[in-house]
Amino acid sequence: MEQYLKENMENGYYLFKLKNVLKHKNISINQLMRDTNTDFKVIQRLMEGKLVKIDIIVLARFCDYLNCGIQDLIEYVPNANKN
Repeated sequence: MEQYLKENMENGYYLFKLKNVLKHKNISINQLMRDTNTDFKVIQRLMEGKLVKIDIIVLARFCDYLNCGIQDLIEYVPNANKN
């Protein structure tokens, strides 16, 4: 079973999955940095769920490089008991 970083929010939670995708595809953070020309801190924030805003250009770059969809990197799950 995959382990995702879960970040709780007021109305649900985010699952951050980049670390698992990299592990599954046997790609290091350094390789992702080099091949996508992305700063380490940007990758680290995405892996640790320390985002204030999401850069859709970076997400698109990662999705293209990793041959995946955005939902494979980040998923938002709303609370089930919504009124």
